[in-house]
Amino acid sequence: MLFLPLAVGEMKVELIQPAADVLCDVPDDTHEEIITLITAVAENPEVQVPEPAAAFGEWCWLVYTVRGDVIEVLDVGCAR
Repeated sequence: MLFLPLAVGEMKVELIQPAADVLCDVPDDTHEEIITLITAVAENPEVQVPEPAAAFGEWCWLVYTVRGDVIEVLDVGCAR
């Protein structure tokens, strides 16, 4: 699991290994869009989802769940 050092309130971000592998292998602009999606989820104070949820950008998406103060990113992808 990869932990992202995001300065977004008290939320911590964990990426499971397959999602971390994708994040490390995408081009910079795609990487930036995925980080923006993660940040948007972390900045939403009401984000408490018991089941996996999804966030979508222009080209990218992520599947995540929230447990307390931890956002666990289960999958990321890009249509480019």
